[in-house]
Amino acid sequence: MDGCRRKEAHVLVFPFPGQGMVNCMLKLADLLSGAGLHVTFLNTHHNHRRLSQFSGALSRLAQRPKFRFASIPDGLSEEETRSVFNFFDLEESMRTRAATSFRDLLLAYRDKDTDGWPPVTCVIADGLMPFTIDVSEEVGIPAIMFRTISACCVWAYLCIPNLLESGEIPFPEGADLDEPVRGVAGMESFLRRRDLPSFCRQARDQMDRELQVMSSVTASTNRARALILNTLESLEGSALSHIRKHSPVTYAVGPLNAQAGTSSDSGSLWQEDRDCMTWLHAQPDRSVVYVSFGSLTVVTREEYMEFWHGLVDSGQRFLWVVRSDLINMRGGGTEEKPAVPAEVEEWTRDRGCIVGWAPQEEVLAHPSVGCFVTHSGWNSTLECIAAGKPMLCWPFFADQQINSRFVSAVWEIGLDMKDLCGRSIVEKMVREVMEGERSEELRRNAREMAEMAKKSVAEGGTSYNDLQRLIQHIMSFSSYVPTC
Repeated sequence: MDGCRRKEAHVLVFPFPGQGMVNCMLKLADLLSGAGLHVTFLNTHHNHRRLSQFSGALSRLAQRPKFRFASIPDGLSEEETRSVFNFFDLEESMRTRAATSFRDLLLAYRDKDTDGWPPVTCVIADGLMPFTIDVSEEVGIPAIMFRTISACCVWAYLCIPNLLESGEIPFPEGADLDEPVRGVAGMESFLRRRDLPSFCRQARDQMDRELQVMSSVTASTNRARALILNTLESLEGSALSHIRKHSPVTYAVGPLNAQAGTSSDSGSLWQEDRDCMTWLHAQPDRSVVYVSFGSLTVVTREEYMEFWHGLVDSGQRFLWVVRSDLINMRGGGTEEKPAVPAEVEEWTRDRGCIVGWAPQEEVLAHPSVGCFVTHSGWNSTLECIAAGKPMLCWPFFADQQINSRFVSAVWEIGLDMKDLCGRSIVEKMVREVMEGERSEELRRNAREMAEMAKKSVAEGGTSYNDLQRLIQHIMSFSSYVPTC
């Protein structure tokens, strides 16, 4: 336009306060900043302190002139835990308390920014926080939602009303979890009750709080200007086609960790122990079982010991991430690590390595790693796909059950342990992935899928193109202003 110029695009990225969401959305923010957009990454005070303490990404990104961090309170006291046991309390606190702080910040950033930055022209918020759509649009700023779970899980959540209406959920007491589920279109041939997201499995009546929250927040995504998913067309094309009937403008931009321009610096809220990389360097190729259950999974002391015995009995080398809060009582309290039999501990010193947290992308890419024993969180699943390694899945909650089913039954790049973790099962299935009859097939499929992911993010690939379209969409929100 003659006599006019476009305002600079300034996007505010706001993840739900969990390790997986922060890490994933920080990678997107990194890419948007690399494309020349102003980016404000909004965290909660609690998570910003942890990010400042443990993440190399914060210091790296803070050096960019168009990237900055901000934070607001999450509404919980510092004494309150932020674990899987009070996930929905945190969701409620963000919705009812943090929303006010979010609105105040947006108003300040919309009008005159004291730091001399251009006003915020777009909000990209986690899809677990649909209140951000209402607040953003109320103050005149367009909002885009980002769901950091798999497309297949988003589609399953969108089908909850149908599943309730047909009576497929909630399950009756003592139901056979291997019964097929018919109410999720496109998955009728392989989806079982046990594969539904955990909130569907655990519900005891139609008004179950967790079930209603997940159904409601997912249904709200169509009120946003667009939906972003960290996936790729060739991996989840069927689910994406169903989702686009609900949210027509849906961008599939993953795997974000494989997009050019992202760094191996993680958005970690935990202290990474890099000594494990030195240990990996000393191991033969494809000889190590990497074990990590993510940032939220908890196990009982019995499960912990069964896994340990199973890993030792498998005869394989292993690198195991054991967080300080991994072992919990089911009521939510923490336990000290149980005593380990002397012979098991001695064997571990010879052939195993245990750390509190690991630089996962680097670990998975290391040639000594032969398979990944995982909780099937979506970030971990995509990172393993990009690395071309087979998986052994022990899902815990949320989207992890359905991710595990796709890994084993659809993509055939791993095996599913269901809900079992007895030492004999762990031993048998670790051996199966590492040296069993199907091990070479699983490795071959994993390598082919890694190549597919690589092509999707290369110039001209589907995820690359969707990312470029997303950037243009964000820039379109920047209005024109007179030059004189």
